[in-house]
Amino acid sequence: MRAFVHDQPSIRVVFGVGSFDRLADEARRLGAQRALVLSTAGQRRAAADAARRLDSAAAGVYAKAVMHVPIETARAARDAAERLGADSLIAIGGGSTIGLAKAIALETALPIVAIPTTYSGSEMTSIYGLTEGGVKKTGRDRRVLAKTVVYDPTLTVTVPPRVSATSGMNAMAHCVEALYARDGDPVTSVLAAEGIRVLARALPIVVTAPAHLDARGDALYGAWLAGTVLGATTMGVHHKLCHTLGGSFDLPHAEVHAVVLPHATAFNRGAAPDAMRTIASALGARDAAEGIYDLAVRLGAPTALSAIGMRHEDLDRAARLATENRYDNPRPIEYESVRQLLEDAYRGTRPLV
Repeated sequence: MRAFVHDQPSIRVVFGVGSFDRLADEARRLGAQRALVLSTAGQRRAAADAARRLDSAAAGVYAKAVMHVPIETARAARDAAERLGADSLIAIGGGSTIGLAKAIALETALPIVAIPTTYSGSEMTSIYGLTEGGVKKTGRDRRVLAKTVVYDPTLTVTVPPRVSATSGMNAMAHCVEALYARDGDPVTSVLAAEGIRVLARALPIVVTAPAHLDARGDALYGAWLAGTVLGATTMGVHHKLCHTLGGSFDLPHAEVHAVVLPHATAFNRGAAPDAMRTIASALGARDAAEGIYDLAVRLGAPTALSAIGMRHEDLDRAARLATENRYDNPRPIEYESVRQLLEDAYRGTRPLV
């Protein structure tokens, strides 16, 4: 067996139906006395419920999280946390809310309890992202790593099928890129393959039978695995493109993942054959890229950048932004080939072998 380094930070995970009922106990376990509850405006009701459960240990609710964590939003949230005397953060929602909690923790080191309601996997990583001047920049810092993650399938039942589908494809993207990451190892490869298998099985049920708690639980389990491998490996061209398209062109984050993933996988098809075989096997498909595309269609997820707000005249700029700096990827990153990837994703063509 080849030599490797596997650096696994410790996160407490509370998993299962009814886990949300343990929020107050988990907050107390961290010594929280003034916890600020974060959410998007659309999740305000869930945030208010969390604050109610915390009772006197709640400092208040801040329901202003938005996509891609604009630096202005992060600064305003940090100011609110300081003004309210918050000693901890409760993030309930998807990647936008958890990303906002990380932005606060990056400057304050406040402990985070994450309660994910989608499948982005951000709750399991030390990766943060901030958008400033139309450019989204990411980094890694263990100050932003959640202390506790509460996974309760009942909190995902009201998530619309399209959101479930696209955030599930987002999670799958973490697993796909972990399988060909330069710093992957046997442990992350096993977790990534299992994540793809579980997500491919659960997501079609989730979008057609939203109240199916077993499928909801499986999807959260897959997201947990996906977040774990995302935090342990370096992502490649797929994630670079998604951050570029989201941060610079204000496209919806999860939808971009769903659209780009089949084409990024096809882009790396010849350069990572072992990973492609593993992905295809986990999907039960002939080919990895085709199998991912077919799953997105089955889920009713968008398959073309043109359908989610991307303008064709912006593809050249997107390709330039995504290739101006070097980063790890099995296939060399060059403008012309990335521009063709984006063209295929814009049109939504099936990535045939």
